[in-house]
Amino acid sequence: MYKSFIRPILFLFDAERAHHLTFSLVHFLSNIGFSGIFRRMYTLEDTRLEREVFGLRFKNPVGLAAGFDKDAKLYNELSDFGFGFVEIGTLTPKPQEGNPKKRLFRLKPDQAIINRMGFNNQGVFDAVERLKKKHRVLVGGNIGKNKITPNTAAVKDYLICFDALFDHVDYFVVNVSSPNTPGLRELQDKEPLNALLRQLKERNTTNAERQSVKQKPILLKIAPDLTDEQLLDIISIVETTRIDGVIATNTTISRKDLKSEAVQTEETGGLSGKPLAKRSTEVIRFLAEKSNNAFPIIGVGGIHSPEDVLEKLNAGAALIQLYTGFIYEGPSLVKRINKALLKRFN
Repeated sequence: MYKSFIRPILFLFDAERAHHLTFSLVHFLSNIGFSGIFRRMYTLEDTRLEREVFGLRFKNPVGLAAGFDKDAKLYNELSDFGFGFVEIGTLTPKPQEGNPKKRLFRLKPDQAIINRMGFNNQGVFDAVERLKKKHRVLVGGNIGKNKITPNTAAVKDYLICFDALFDHVDYFVVNVSSPNTPGLRELQDKEPLNALLRQLKERNTTNAERQSVKQKPILLKIAPDLTDEQLLDIISIVETTRIDGVIATNTTISRKDLKSEAVQTEETGGLSGKPLAKRSTEVIRFLAEKSNNAFPIIGVGGIHSPEDVLEKLNAGAALIQLYTGFIYEGPSLVKRINKALLKRFN
């Protein structure tokens, strides 16, 4: 029904407008009693799907990647579609509009999306108010810096977000890999990244001790465009700072082997979807093998089928996340993935 009826209608609209329409529709239907219907249609409960990763118990390994629910407006409702966890954000200390529109583009022949959203969000403190309600699903908090904040002062922005979200999310993701905030990827260099993660780890310890609670897992989200040498640096940084894991990968600036027209592929921004699948899996495998599986990896990028998930799990991922595949394939993809995973136990 989704691919034959709902998606064609949504794809008649500008991509960003379609996103907002979908949000409004899910919110409306959930408020008039459709939550139970969605859960019956799309969720699959089975203890064999559960995963314990970085000290958290996930009811299944399929998550929703950051960027879909930037402002934590719909995380409980989205859990009704079968996700084992939902990542909100990227959030910044101050609200910001993001980049000028038009900034979201579908590449239908490639089953891909280009975005240059630019961390558009209403600010971390606005999101915190919505995160105070009871969570029906594990929630990750993806944090970044404001566009106007220079890299020399970036640590302060990340710490503001970390402190604000500490009581309200289950894990943190440090986003230094978006291609849509000028200069942000420079924070992936060894020296500034080490400094950033060390200070977040110190604040994690301080906050946990002050409240007599456990520390929150901290993950690093990396770009797929890193060289092998840079990936080795990432492994070294993870081991040195003792953060809890890596998300591989963010969107790519590569435009290799695309089928769509040049007028589309030449748009600036990060590319997600099927063209990213191979590179994302390569990065996962490289990190897992070179680190001797020293830390958990969440695999994301180009997942449009259960087979794509199995590839990433076999490469070394402990969990996976969907974004573009969820848009192209629809909510039934989550259940199909979990069914395929259950077959591995039969």
